[in-house]
Amino acid sequence: MSLAPEIKAFLEAEAALGAPAVWDAPLAVIRANTQRRMATSGPVEPIFEIVNQLIPGPTADLPIRIYRPTNNPSAPAIVHFHGGGFVLNYLDMYDASMVRLANQSGFTIIGVAYQKAPEHPFPIPFDDCYATLLWVIENAKLLKIDSSQIGVMGDSAGANLASAVAIKARDSKTALAFQVLIYPCNGRVFTTESYQNNASGYGLTTRAMQWFWEQYLQGSEHDLNPYAVPMICKDFTNLAQAIVITAEYDPLLSDGEQYAALLSRDNVSVLYKQYDGMIHGFFTNMAVTPTAKIAIDFVAAELKKLLD
Repeated sequence: MSLAPEIKAFLEAEAALGAPAVWDAPLAVIRANTQRRMATSGPVEPIFEIVNQLIPGPTADLPIRIYRPTNNPSAPAIVHFHGGGFVLNYLDMYDASMVRLANQSGFTIIGVAYQKAPEHPFPIPFDDCYATLLWVIENAKLLKIDSSQIGVMGDSAGANLASAVAIKARDSKTALAFQVLIYPCNGRVFTTESYQNNASGYGLTTRAMQWFWEQYLQGSEHDLNPYAVPMICKDFTNLAQAIVITAEYDPLLSDGEQYAALLSRDNVSVLYKQYDGMIHGFFTNMAVTPTAKIAIDFVAAELKKLLD
């Protein structure tokens, strides 16, 4: 289908702002420009409790934000890694979508502000995310969650991190109940169909993704490390069951399609859903498109089914 009308209007408004591309401005400027995305995320619903705290990470203390929808003393839980090309974004931008997901699912959500590239390249963000999963498991009772019902989730770069954490959890024999991957950037190959067909004009561009990958990996040394580039993992057997969400007009569409196919090939249970007419980032943009709430509620309903 064609672009949804509200997405077309959003892209036109964004273009009119004339903001520089990520590769054309100082890091401080492109990070400051993300502040306007708070307006697109929508209002934050009431929720039982939001708690902020610091936890010890491998190289620094890490801020986490806990969204508790109920007083359930043993709730299922999601450890969430936000997107932003490993370089941008922050927890506040995700409050509206995470609160919505928590309320709709009944899951407690723990978001982590991992350290970002280029100041902190791979493996630092990945190590921060895996350490957060371990901390959540070890502190399940304190967090009032069920240690047997913990999964990971992320969007874009956060979905790369969630995918990599799921692989390491399998490799380390750490129990993981599920993985939710929202338009993951899991391969470093820029000749896929969607990287070519959706290269520009739809918000995120192929050139921007090349730039983001370079900030994260800073060369080719890690290109064959599945914790950095999950798509190149040789064996996906025994990974946590997955939900994979993609958008029709996203340079990362092929990444999501291919990764879901690889998981399915190795007998991992996968639910794959593409949202037509949508672009990268739609899932958290509840003030832009009603499809955001529809997709969040879909994930919430499917998560409840997974753990029934």
